[in-house]
Amino acid sequence: MPTPVKGLRWIVLAVIFLGGLVLYMLRTNLSIVSVEMMHDLGMNEYQLGLVFSALALGYTVFQFPGGIVGDRFGPRLTITVIAIAWAVLTFVTAIVPGADSWTVTTIVVVLVVIRFILGAFQAPFFPVTIGGTVERWFPVRQWGLPNGLTSTGLTLGGALTAPLLVWLMEGYGWRGALLITAPTGLIAAFAYYWFVRDDPASHPKITTSELRFIQSDRPALDVSIEKGSWKHALKNRNILMLTGSYFCMNYVFYLFFSWFYFYLVEIRGFSATDAGLFTAAQWILGAIGATAGGFSCDMLVRRFGIHLGTRYQAMTGLILSGLFLYFGATSDNVTVAVVLLCCSFGFTQVTESPFWVAAMGIAGRHAQVATGVMNTGGNLPGAVGGMMVPVIANWFGWTIAIVSSAALVLIGALLWLFLRADEPMVQSPAGS
Repeated sequence: MPTPVKGLRWIVLAVIFLGGLVLYMLRTNLSIVSVEMMHDLGMNEYQLGLVFSALALGYTVFQFPGGIVGDRFGPRLTITVIAIAWAVLTFVTAIVPGADSWTVTTIVVVLVVIRFILGAFQAPFFPVTIGGTVERWFPVRQWGLPNGLTSTGLTLGGALTAPLLVWLMEGYGWRGALLITAPTGLIAAFAYYWFVRDDPASHPKITTSELRFIQSDRPALDVSIEKGSWKHALKNRNILMLTGSYFCMNYVFYLFFSWFYFYLVEIRGFSATDAGLFTAAQWILGAIGATAGGFSCDMLVRRFGIHLGTRYQAMTGLILSGLFLYFGATSDNVTVAVVLLCCSFGFTQVTESPFWVAAMGIAGRHAQVATGVMNTGGNLPGAVGGMMVPVIANWFGWTIAIVSSAALVLIGALLWLFLRADEPMVQSPAGS
C-alpha cells in the first residue's frame, strides 16, 4: 500500500509536538532561573539539588501509574487535565514567599513538594501520547518518525526556554519569568482536547483511506486493554532490559537537564547570556538528533526489522554520546569542551526513537503500560542524579562527575545486545 503523505495523523502529531514543547518549557524553567532563585531565596547547591530531584522523583514514580491512568481514561482526557495542572503549579512556584517571610528550610520544603507534584502531573505525557496516541494513529512502519519528532518538541522546548527565560529575568526577575510562561500549559490542554481523539475511527474528519493505512501493517485496531497487562510488563525480560538501558542513557540526559546551565555559569565562568545560548545550542542539537533519529529508525526498521534496526541505532547513538561526553569533560579548551558536551547530548536524542519503538514493538496494544515501566527506569536518574552530581563533584571534582556518566551510558549500549524488540510481551490469541 502506498504511503499517504498527507493525513489527519500529522495534525495529531503536531499537537503532541506542541505538548512536548510546552512540557519541557515548564520543566526546564527552574534549571534556568536556578542561579538567580538560589541567591534570592538564600539556598545552597545541595538544597537546589533537592528541588531538582523532587520533580524528577515525582516524574519517575508516576510514569507507571500514569500509563495505567492513560489506559483507564484515554489519552485525550488525561493529557488535557495534566496540562492544566502544569500551568497552575508553575504559577504556584513563582509566588512562593521569600526569605523575609519564611525560613530557608520552609522554602525548600515547599518547593520540593510543589516540584514533586508537578513531576507527577508531567509523568503521564510520554507514555500516554507515544504509547497511546502515536501507537493508535500511526502504522508500525511509521512509529519512528513520530517518536523522533515528539522528542524534537521537547528539545526545542528546552532550547526556547534558556534564552527566553534569561531575557524575561532581565526585565521581570525569576518570578516574572515563570508567571509569564505558565499559561502555555493551558494552550497545550486546549489543543489536545480540541484536535485529538483516542480512537482515529471516532474522529469526524478521518478518511477511510487514512484509517485503512493506519491499520495496514498490524491486526485490526483494538483499543481495549487486557486486565493485568502491567504484570506482563513488570515481568517481561525485554522490557526490563530496555528499562535498564534507558536508565543509563537518561542519567546523561539529566546531567544536562539539571546541571548544564549551572555548570557553565558557576564552573566554567560563562555569563548568564552566553550560558543561555550554549544551553539553547545543546537543546537544538538534541532536536536535530531526535528528528534525524526518527527518520533513520524508520529506515533501519524497514531494512533490518524492528529487532536489529532499533539495536543498531540505539547502540551507535549511546556509544558516540559516551565518547563525546568523556572528551568534553576532560578537554582543557573551554569552547571545545562545551561543543563536545553539546554533541554528547545530541546523540542521546538519536536513541530516543529506537527505545520507544522497541517498547511499542514488544508491548503492542499494551504500549502505554510498557512505556510507563520503561520511562520509570529512564527517569529514575533524574532523582538520583539531582542529588548525586553535586556530591560527586564536591568530593572528586566536576570532571569525575561527568566522566562517570560516560561510563554508565556505555553500559547502556551493551544491554541492547541482550534484548529482542521482536518478541511480543503478550502473545495474541490463536486465530486473531
